[in-house]
Amino acid sequence: MASEFRDDSDFRRAVTDVLEALTSQVDVLDEDAIDARLIPGSLEVVFEEAGGTFVLSQQTPTHELWLSANLRAWHFRRVGGAWVERDTAEPMLQLLGRLFSEKLGRAVQFGL
Repeated sequence: MASEFRDDSDFRRAVTDVLEALTSQVDVLDEDAIDARLIPGSLEVVFEEAGGTFVLSQQTPTHELWLSANLRAWHFRRVGGAWVERDTAEPMLQLLGRLFSEKLGRAVQFGL
C-alpha cells in the first residue's frame, strides 16, 4: 500500500502532531499512576501502579506508527487521513482507548 505522505519529513511532522495530541490527552486523564513521556518520534506511557509500559513510535522507513503494549505489537498506517492497524483495519484511537480502559478499569477515549 502506498504511503499518504509526500516524503519522510511530511510523515515525521504528522507523527509529531499525533504524539503531542495523545500526550496532552494522557496528561488530562488525571491519573497519578500514569507517567507519559514524549521524546522525538515516540510516546512512552508507564503505568506505575497497574504495571506495564505502552510505547507508540514512528517507523520512518515504512511510514508507520508501531505500538507495543501488553506483550503485543500493532502497526498503524494512515489511510484516508486516519491511522488504522495495517492487518485488522482497527482505528488506532479506538484500539488505544480500549487498551487504556482495560489498564485503568474505566472508559477512556482518544480523539484527534
